[in-house]
Amino acid sequence: MKLIRCATLSVADLDRAQENYCQWLDYRMLEHGKLDPTLAASWQAPASAGARFCVLQPASGRDVFLRLVQNAPHPDYRALRTYGWNAIEVCVQDVLKVAERMAASPFEIIGPPREIEGLDAIHPMQVQAPDGEIVYLTEIRDDLPDFDLPRARTLIDCLFILVMGCSDMPTSLAWIEEHIKLDVGRREMAIVYTMIAKAYGLPLEEPHVIATMIHDRDVFLELDQYPDAAIARPTFAGQLAPGISVGSFMHPDFADVAERCQSLWISPPAVFDSCVYDGRLAATVAAPDGTLFEVIDGR
Repeated sequence: MKLIRCATLSVADLDRAQENYCQWLDYRMLEHGKLDPTLAASWQAPASAGARFCVLQPASGRDVFLRLVQNAPHPDYRALRTYGWNAIEVCVQDVLKVAERMAASPFEIIGPPREIEGLDAIHPMQVQAPDGEIVYLTEIRDDLPDFDLPRARTLIDCLFILVMGCSDMPTSLAWIEEHIKLDVGRREMAIVYTMIAKAYGLPLEEPHVIATMIHDRDVFLELDQYPDAAIARPTFAGQLAPGISVGSFMHPDFADVAERCQSLWISPPAVFDSCVYDGRLAATVAAPDGTLFEVIDGR
């Protein structure tokens, strides 16, 4: 079962952001309205109740969504400089064609297409959206020995990995294993990570430690150990955090997760009126560093 379901992004101008994702990444709008107060409260964001939002679906029609919520930008927020969800990774058919499109778009290319030595299965690039969120656009050529990766059905297809910046990666891995009932794919890999190096003014050749988390053969979380200069995400009191605010996941063992998180849920599990939930129970828990995991009943 593929667990990743949705990433919720805070944007300063909903109409602009929706147009950008639809025009340049081929998404289409499925749903729009004003944020349900009960849902906002379940994210520790009661002041965001009534905010305008929309739900977008990739051109392939896969049920993996982006949810955009209009939110006042915080003056102290900087991409890749704070803990929490920092990037979404989307699969594409041809990264070189996508790079040509991005060059003419409002998305800034911060990492041009690059072959990764020893990892021929993927060919990635990275862009930054006008609201600051980082989007990896990755051509997938093959599965990895231990993991399955999705193949794009359209030039730009669906979200398949969420990337999380950590103050203490081993602590976050252990917490997710215990409470969200996921497995560690690769516990510790030291790689040259130029985006992080540039964000913190560090030498480009300096290695950074990352890890992955899986369910069966589905790899869908990347955890990055952030440098000491990273900070907690600045957020206006009671509002949704800037950048990528919430990661939502369908879980086939929801009852077990609900028991593990019983005392940790921000609000008790409930059914919310949105295509993201499809009539299923959902609840949100704050992981270490305040990273919001929304868990949806996938039974």
